[in-house]
Amino acid sequence: MGEFFSVACAACWALAVVLFRRSGETLPAFELNLFKNLLASALMVPTILIFHGPALPGYSLPEWGIVLLSGLVGIAIADTWYLRALNLMGASRTGVVAMLFSPFVVLFSVLFLAESLRPLQYLGFIVVLAGVLLVTWHRNRQEISLRALRLGVAFGAGSVLLMALGIVMVKPILETHEFLWTMGVRLAAGVAGMLVYVHVGRGWQRMGIHFRASQPWPTIIFASVMGSYVSMMLWLAGYKLTQASIASVLNETASAFIVLLAWLVLGEPLTRRKLAGVSLAFAGVSLVVLL
Repeated sequence: MGEFFSVACAACWALAVVLFRRSGETLPAFELNLFKNLLASALMVPTILIFHGPALPGYSLPEWGIVLLSGLVGIAIADTWYLRALNLMGASRTGVVAMLFSPFVVLFSVLFLAESLRPLQYLGFIVVLAGVLLVTWHRNRQEISLRALRLGVAFGAGSVLLMALGIVMVKPILETHEFLWTMGVRLAAGVAGMLVYVHVGRGWQRMGIHFRASQPWPTIIFASVMGSYVSMMLWLAGYKLTQASIASVLNETASAFIVLLAWLVLGEPLTRRKLAGVSLAFAGVSLVVLL
């Protein structure tokens, strides 16, 4: 069942990414990220009350700071950059670039959690980068401009780097405290940071224009629930019921789902180059995680 939940998580996230790509055609990345995080936070409140009750988690003061900072970095900034990458270079390319997440997690674990890497894991990191390069580089590019591709890769790689950093920051806390509380506090911190940014810099009036305009709200709501709530629950179930290394690799199948759904739903080209890049990146992730 753990393997099933991990693959189901990948499929749900892939569907959400494709729908976010379509939603991003009318709703900017920041506003889309704020909405999905607000909705996910609202859904987390009854979930936490059902499973853990109203008692607050027993974080120490430094742990509160780490969880809040993790939410700001890994949700407020990273998710916005991910959605920006979607708008710039499409779902399939973004999905492949996002396969850098697991290698980044392993790398930060080495740097900050005193874990170690084997030689073949370094090779796996290089193989993942080769897969990303294979998908994103093309001499006679016609689908998108070179500038959009460069910005998309930068935002995509930056987003998963910050996601990985945010997860590694809270890993010791996830292992010793209630998982749902930690995820809920991270979501709340991300939302709070985004609202402060709106008040200080972006402006409520500017943001309100986008929300008052005609938007595909059923698609946005469904994608937000699938991407920020359902997939998180499936992710938790997968890690609970199978080995973490197996769950990590199975989660990365989201990239293959994204490439396929982007072709079926968005009409993005399904080329041999993309399929080869997905396969190469997945092989690299397997080397990094399974070892």
